[in-house]
Amino acid sequence: MWKGEKKVNAFSSAKYENGLLVWKINRPEKRNAINYEVMDGLELMLNEAERDSSIKAVAITGEGDRAFCSGGDVVQFHRLKTEKQAYAMLSRMGNLLYRLTVLPKPTVAVMNGLALGGGCELAAACDMRIAKAGTNAGFIQANLAITTGWGGASLLYEKLDPSRAIQILTEAQVLSVQELKSFGFINEIYEGDPLKALEKFMKDILSKEAGVLKSYKESLIGKFYASNLKQRMEQEIRRCAVLWAKDEHHQVVSSFLKR
Repeated sequence: MWKGEKKVNAFSSAKYENGLLVWKINRPEKRNAINYEVMDGLELMLNEAERDSSIKAVAITGEGDRAFCSGGDVVQFHRLKTEKQAYAMLSRMGNLLYRLTVLPKPTVAVMNGLALGGGCELAAACDMRIAKAGTNAGFIQANLAITTGWGGASLLYEKLDPSRAIQILTEAQVLSVQELKSFGFINEIYEGDPLKALEKFMKDILSKEAGVLKSYKESLIGKFYASNLKQRMEQEIRRCAVLWAKDEHHQVVSSFLKR
């Protein structure tokens, strides 16, 4: 089943003979938080998935059993103080999530544990999401006096009923996997090993010809183009950069880091 694995400190990727590429954040000691090295890895994965015709679908997950992704690395990104500094980071990750969203191949987030903030934005950029029983997740950015900074609100409005999406975003609560499934954010709840659950979930999809999968995904991408998703994500990122630079955000994060 293996075709090969590439692994560095912050991420790894594995390609299977059935055409599935699995990309993993490898920072379990940081609850798989996203830093610049993880961004580098996501960019490399997208480059490979875009050019390699043998890749039929992409899955994203996290190392370990505690967290899928806890969002941005608070310690590293707290050094960004100004709107310009924040925008440089936010726009880079936002552009990567847009590329993931319009990748002409099916994508699935394998939520093997907690997903918070930007981790939910990463999951929202995927076409489908499966989550381990007991998993909790939340778009908690409003509690940090900012909004989703990588385009996640625009993505969530594409994936859910808008009235449900704005409730999730503005309440900024951590929700159970059962609640997320009832809202339509999660496709399936699984028990046990994430990769075995992924294999089972993707079995029928990967049995189809690559051209068929690409065609269906391109139809979905057409919907994103029609709704001006790219422009909406860019506007969202710029608004977040303004909020990021305000004292309210820096004070909340400083208090969090002192706990």
